[in-house]
Amino acid sequence: MNEAAALPPGPTIAVAANNGDIGGGEVMLLAIAEALREIGHRPLVLGPTEPSEIIDAAADRGFATHAIPASSRPAYMLGLARWRLRNRRSGGRPLPLWCNGLVPSLATVGQGPRLLEFHIIPVGINRLAAFVARADGAPVIVPSRFMASTVHGSRALWNWVEDPGFSPAQRPTADAPIRIGFLGRLTRDKGVDVLLHAFRIVQRQSPRPVELVLGGENRFGSDEDDRIIQGLIDTTEDVRVLGWVPREELFAQVDLCVFPSVWREPFGLVVAEAMAAGMPFIISDAGALPEVAGPEHPFRTRNGNDSDLARVILKAIDELGDDHASLLRRARRRYEEDFSPEAGTRRLRELLTDLTWARSG
Repeated sequence: MNEAAALPPGPTIAVAANNGDIGGGEVMLLAIAEALREIGHRPLVLGPTEPSEIIDAAADRGFATHAIPASSRPAYMLGLARWRLRNRRSGGRPLPLWCNGLVPSLATVGQGPRLLEFHIIPVGINRLAAFVARADGAPVIVPSRFMASTVHGSRALWNWVEDPGFSPAQRPTADAPIRIGFLGRLTRDKGVDVLLHAFRIVQRQSPRPVELVLGGENRFGSDEDDRIIQGLIDTTEDVRVLGWVPREELFAQVDLCVFPSVWREPFGLVVAEAMAAGMPFIISDAGALPEVAGPEHPFRTRNGNDSDLARVILKAIDELGDDHASLLRRARRRYEEDFSPEAGTRRLRELLTDLTWARSG
């Protein structure tokens, strides 16, 4: 049976996932599919059968889906290439293909019309893979201006996040401990070890008791990350680990968030989420984090420097007072203007207007 003939009727654009499980890129895939639907497209989401998280999540949201029989990355790439070849040979104009990551971009090289989306800066072997994936001249988008400055010939399309509701964090009472939060992967590239070292300094120097609440787990990390970070957690007082929790659950339990990444962040979804929710936060200067937070954001630290992070945490604890409400409202306005679904849909519409291959008709 022709695989293309078995697809759900009427899709106008296909969106191919980078992975079967859900990380930041796959969160954005679902957001992109929602925006495409909002502007009149009928997206078809492609992903592997194992793991099936992205296919299941897309189906739950009412999108047409097609699962590529595969349980490994090479098998997924081969299956995706075969699907694309059949789609192109099935008669009529082939579906425009949004490649949500390097894996589908490489698997379908030369099988346009395509748009390539790179989530992270390609380095090492991935740099060669990206070069090959771009051999047919397909347009490339990246999630930030910072990343566009390093990926030659790409165009920045800022990410966006769903609105969690603006519920500004309240200043804790004078006798309550300050609860410092982190949300993300418990890995060294996210700066969790730097945060734990800084937290020990803050414990010694803060005039008020402090607690550290970690939301996340070692997803996509290494055994060495586990060993180092778990060792620091075990030897540091007043640290709670929640595991992988929704952002709302973490935000409800803390007074201040810290995002201390040491690698070149291509965007920083959790920063936009904190801005939307009314959560005060500290960022490192890694990658696109300052771009997302904006030039007026007052709490920024040098990445990888635990002493400087401790200094900024103490500064934030001391200063989140009189200007607390106005700071949070300013961040919320930036979210609404730049990182809300409405802002993302507007930018996506502008992008597709420029890319004639993606116009429905």
